[in-house]
Amino acid sequence: MLNHKFCVAPMMDWTDRHDRVFLRQFSQHTMLYTEMVTSAALEHGDANYLLKHDPNEHPVALQIGGSNPKELSRGAKLGEQAGFDEINLNVGCPSDRVQSGSFGACLMANPPLVAECIAAMIEAVEIPVTVKSRIGIDDQESEAELLNFVETIAAKNCKTFIIHARKAILSGLSPKENREIPPLKYDRVFSVKESFPDLEIIINGGITDLKTVSQMLERVDGVMLGREVYQNPYILHGVDHLIFGERAKDKPRVEYLQEYFPYIEEELKNGTPLKHITRHLLGLFKGQKGGKQYRRHLSENVHRQNAWFECS
Repeated sequence: MLNHKFCVAPMMDWTDRHDRVFLRQFSQHTMLYTEMVTSAALEHGDANYLLKHDPNEHPVALQIGGSNPKELSRGAKLGEQAGFDEINLNVGCPSDRVQSGSFGACLMANPPLVAECIAAMIEAVEIPVTVKSRIGIDDQESEAELLNFVETIAAKNCKTFIIHARKAILSGLSPKENREIPPLKYDRVFSVKESFPDLEIIINGGITDLKTVSQMLERVDGVMLGREVYQNPYILHGVDHLIFGERAKDKPRVEYLQEYFPYIEEELKNGTPLKHITRHLLGLFKGQKGGKQYRRHLSENVHRQNAWFECS
């Protein structure tokens, strides 16, 4: 059974395969999530490319966006065949592009359709199928509506819900603003756990430190962090000890960087541009002496033609 006590959120343009390999070095137990991949892209695009990942990433979940049950079931099956440990349905993204495809957060207005999608995905695979949602959308944000949403989906044998503790405003706010402006309502997520004690409930939104994570775990089954991990990956350094009870690690930031060198070199040999990898490393020395110089050096040099990587 997968352990969701600590998770890193799926983040478009951020949690690609290079980033996930880097993050895995800091924590062996953290559950990682891919960027959202649409079921349409898996159906009509290069699925092998979209599903490519490194064996070192596990445990890792594939997040899929879509609203066509048959298409989602086929996408879930492709994800399982590619070796992912979990399939997660995106019911939380508020972007205009996602809404135009009739999926993401706007699906919260149609719990029966989400339930149909989940049922089709569960039938197609043997690995867990989970849902990531908001606490509501626009004016549909009451506790009763959220509980009805969860109950409707859970009736199709979905056992795990990741809930961003903000509602989504589907018009008038950008995705970035939707991550910051709607107020956080953690109690709404706690109420879901209290109402459905047999479900696995993971809370997400605005959490930036492991002390808060530990406090949250007294009320819910798991905690998911997003931007804080990407912008300060060293926060994962303490996760296995503080959250999973492993022996504390005494490893400086530079060692994590050095241990990533072989992966970088291998990717460069395979034709991956260096800038596609190093952009995920900018936050490693956040708040440290020399951190600004480190970020400046990467930013100024990685875009040079034929940029290469050397270590000694």
